[in-house]
Amino acid sequence: MIAFLLLRHAAHDNVGAFLAGRRPGVELGPDGLAQARRLGERLRGERIEALFTSPRERARQTAAAIAQSCALQPAEIMDGLDEIDFGGWSGRIFGELNHEPSWRRWNEARSLASTPAGERMVDVQARVLAAMELMAKGRENATLALVSHADVIKAAVMYHLGLRIDDWWRIDIAPASITRLVIDAQGARLTGLNERVD
Repeated sequence: MIAFLLLRHAAHDNVGAFLAGRRPGVELGPDGLAQARRLGERLRGERIEALFTSPRERARQTAAAIAQSCALQPAEIMDGLDEIDFGGWSGRIFGELNHEPSWRRWNEARSLASTPAGERMVDVQARVLAAMELMAKGRENATLALVSHADVIKAAVMYHLGLRIDDWWRIDIAPASITRLVIDAQGARLTGLNERVD
């Protein structure tokens, strides 16, 4: 049995105002760092065996706070947990993006659309699932924590629940939230969704 703690990074200062994507330099401010510490404190009793993170700064900072609170080794960076490659959309204000037909198509039919960088939601799903399989390899009865991004976590959850890619909007994943997924011989069970720390 492997228990995955799917953790969204804490909120950066402008979360919800613009599409951060893979834009470099998007880090946690004082409020986000405090939120990451609260997430770490919440996870203290979880008996986490290993911690993994997306390469984005905001995810690495969140993982560092968790590692410190839970007395864990530093998180292993995994490219499979990275944010969606939004290409030219990265750094754009949502109000501007909402006027672009390609952005609207992405949000209406992610099973068919791709980002300007060419990444499709099925690609995102495939890489996060491969990363989770790699994390679990050689481990039994372990709790593994991974720090990633909202849509990446949604992609993993949707696969394990048998949902369509286009059902992404049905799931909320808040900053610094915990989603729990248990995988054993019977299959996958969602035991917690979008648990908030504040």
